[in-house]
Parts: sequence; C-alpha cells; structure tokens
Amino acid sequence: MGLRMNRALASFAALLLALGLEVHLHPAVAASLSSHLPYALASFALLLAPLWFFGFGAGEWLRDAARSSGLRIFLPALLAVPYLVSAIPAHDVRWAIAVPMFALPVTLAAFLELPALPAKMVGRDVVVLAVLALTYMLRLLGAAWPYPGLAAFPKLFVVDLALYLYVVVRRLAGVGYWFLPGGDAVARGLKEWIYFLPCGIGLGWATGFIHFHPRLPSATEVSAELLVTFLLVAIPEELFFRGILQNLLETRLGRRPALLLTAVLFGLAHFNKGATFNWRYVLLAAVAGFFYGRAWRARRQLLASVLTHTAVDVVWSLWFR
Repeated sequence: MGLRMNRALASFAALLLALGLEVHLHPAVAASLSSHLPYALASFALLLAPLWFFGFGAGEWLRDAARSSGLRIFLPALLAVPYLVSAIPAHDVRWAIAVPMFALPVTLAAFLELPALPAKMVGRDVVVLAVLALTYMLRLLGAAWPYPGLAAFPKLFVVDLALYLYVVVRRLAGVGYWFLPGGDAVARGLKEWIYFLPCGIGLGWATGFIHFHPRLPSATEVSAELLVTFLLVAIPEELFFRGILQNLLETRLGRRPALLLTAVLFGLAHFNKGATFNWRYVLLAAVAGFFYGRAWRARRQLLASVLTHTAVDVVWSLWFR
C-alpha cells in the first residue's frame, strides 16, 4: 500500500503541474478568473483527488475503514468542500447550491446503504444513476462554479460521488477502477481502438459527420488534448457507462445485451451536442460505445476502455472534427 500510495502522490503532483502549465499556456482562462484563479485551482485539485486516488486503491481502503453505516452515509458530505474552497474567498456562497451539494451525497448514500442491496441491479440503482445523470446533463450544479473555463467542475463532482457510491457504499464488484497500468489493459485498449477506426471513419464519412483536416499538431497540443480528454472525458464517462451501468446491466441481462444497451444509451447521452438533436453524433457515439464496452468487459479493466475512448476522441478532435 505504501509504494502504491507513493506512486499515486507522485503522479497526482505531476498531473497538477501539467494542468497548471496548460492554464499558463491559455492566459485568457487565467485572465477570466483573475484573483479567483488560486481558489479555482485548489477547488480543482480537491475534485480531482478522489478520481485519481481511487484508481490506486483509496476506495477499497476507505471502504474497509468506514465500517459503520452512519459513517459511510455522512462521509460523502465532504465532497461539497471544493465548492466552499472556491466560493468562500469570492464571498459568493449560495445556499441554494451549497445545501444540495451537501445533501445530495448523503441522501444517495443512505438510499443505497439502507437496507443492504443484492449483487444484482435493482430499482434503487436505476434511481441513483438517473439522478446522477440528470444532475450532470441538466447542469443543475453549473452555478456552483460560474466562471468561464470551469464547466468540468460539476462533472468531476458527479463522478466523485458515483465513485464513492458504487465503490464504498454499494461495493459493486468488477468495476475495474485501477490506474496502475498492466500490459493487458493497454494492449486491449489500443486493439479496440484499431478495430473501431475503419468503422468510425467509414460511418463518419458516409453520414457526413466527419471531415479530414490534414495538419501536423504540435507536441504540446497533442499532449494537452491527451491529458484533458483522459481526465475530464474518458475516465468519468467510462466509469459511469462501463464500470457501473454495463456492469450492473450484466447482472440482469447478460453480457451481450448489456453491451448493446449500454452502447445505445451512451449514444443517446450525446443527443444535446449542438442546437438540435444530432443523430449522426448519437450514431457514431453508440458505435464507439460498443467498442469501449468490449474493451472494458474483456478483463473488466476500466483503464482499457478509458484508453480506447481517449484515443478515439483525440484523433477525432485533432484531425476529423
């Protein structure tokens, strides 16, 4: 555990340094935050910490340490602290936001905790996942960080809560939330990306959704795109759709139906990318979701599907958007 935690701390410090450099390279973001920048960065670090350290076993440690139901129920109220770290120095604490941010984690934790749930997906899982999805998709917590460039903060809050609920409270088996890279996870993730490429590019061209832009991006641009996509897009979405949703659906429907249904739901989750319903985006996302699901279920390693997802999105963003 000690060596693993040292790796987690070192890599987390490196991530914060890289993200700090990314902010430095975009002075418009820093200028828009002005004197609030240090507090925004501190808030971001606190939001990122559960996402990162759970990937090194912190979730299992916390699950073993929080042995009483009461502690497991009230502990996630701490997830609202990043909001206060950002809002208090700005003298902008909004109780209409603060109260739900403290109450929502506690309420959902109690809902899953009492009484204990079976291993199979039940109605309470459906309710909790729907609440989490709607909280993010309807931007119900968007006012918590009302500054340009901080749109990912509410997303991180929701994914931190999902992690806590399903790793610590629900104790869902087979999530595969583990960041120490294994050769098998990396190979599987890249293999599914290669499998997807002809399908994605062919379907994208056939529907007119993608257009090739020949260009040579800088190493800095590629690195920034990889980092941001990995942390703020691939990990949160793969946790929700593969590690939790597909995982739970398998307990009721079996492997193949769960894979297909999760891919369809993943596609539909992209319906609002634009002013109108973008059926091309939904279709491409559903096809991509099929390959992401295959990557995860091969060894039940979330890192595999996260790598596939990251590679797909980065290639699309740099050359086909």
